[in-house]
Amino acid sequence: MKIPFKEYYQEIVSHPEKFISTAFYVLAIFVVGIATWVIFNMVMNRLNKKYHDRPFFERNRLFFILLKRAGHYCILIAVGTGLINLFELPIMNRIFGAIMIMLFSSIACSIINSLMPHLERNISKKTETKVDDVIVNLSKKFSGIIIYTIGGIMALDKLGLNVMPFIAGAGVAGIAIGFAAKDTLSNLISGVLLIIDQPLKVGDRIEVWSAPKNSSTWGDVVDIGLRATKIRTTDNIVIIVPNNELMNRDIVNYTAITNEIRVRIPIGVSYESDLKKAKDVIIRISLQLDWVMKNPEPKVVVRNFGASSVDLQARVWIRNPRRRMDTISYITDNVKEAFSKEGIEIPYPKREIYIRKESS
Repeated sequence: MKIPFKEYYQEIVSHPEKFISTAFYVLAIFVVGIATWVIFNMVMNRLNKKYHDRPFFERNRLFFILLKRAGHYCILIAVGTGLINLFELPIMNRIFGAIMIMLFSSIACSIINSLMPHLERNISKKTETKVDDVIVNLSKKFSGIIIYTIGGIMALDKLGLNVMPFIAGAGVAGIAIGFAAKDTLSNLISGVLLIIDQPLKVGDRIEVWSAPKNSSTWGDVVDIGLRATKIRTTDNIVIIVPNNELMNRDIVNYTAITNEIRVRIPIGVSYESDLKKAKDVIIRISLQLDWVMKNPEPKVVVRNFGASSVDLQARVWIRNPRRRMDTISYITDNVKEAFSKEGIEIPYPKREIYIRKESS
């Protein structure tokens, strides 16, 4: 039965034996609490020695530490509850309740932090998608902040403080911060969407529209972060593109579905040239490359009849999209030499000038 503190003080002044019985009650609570603490530690140490070499406990060495900490918290809660219930002190009840809320918040945060490596090791690293990686990383970064924020609000409410002005102020501050950092937040949201939708992934060869002038315009994705994506061009230049810009543009991805792509190479010949011989020469040169596919085989088609040339186009399938420029360079260089040997003319603009001399 709870005893109001003032009445209890008057009672022990007039009846000292009440004080002695209460002192014994308090002493018994402490003795039981200390004995329970010691016995619990002995049991946990024995269990740790017996099962620490089991596979589960080897991978999760924090298990016994967290279990031991949870047991200590329970003993402290039991002792505190016994002492608080001896007297009717509302302020002590509120303070004790707030402390318990923060203790439980600490336990919850420790449990989540101990589970994160297990989830990362057994789930996110075994899957091909990046969605679970994002969830695990965000949980590791923000779980503690969210838990302690909720626990702090509940503790303040337990103490009798009006938390609504704090919540309203936090909401206004959040709106102000959102407007001030809208670009950063837009990049963060775009980064999450990039990782979930996967229009590109690390290792993909993509077109780079923001490359410096007179430099390579395509490269490999080396990192996709929450704010920006890093692309290393074939000139070994790393271009950092904000994720928001990536989400608002067309992404040309050469390796999204397969590594096999078709390369188109324009080649012009004169109207007097043998088209069949020119096509055979181009196909023969294309098949000299190891990475050119024989099935489907290279093709040469007539694309247009120009002002001074028949415009051909070689269409070649290659196994490695990173050899695209090598393919274009090799075929273009060797076709020029082969056409000279075969007597196939590559046209160029010509002017014929007639000079007329008039008699006096």
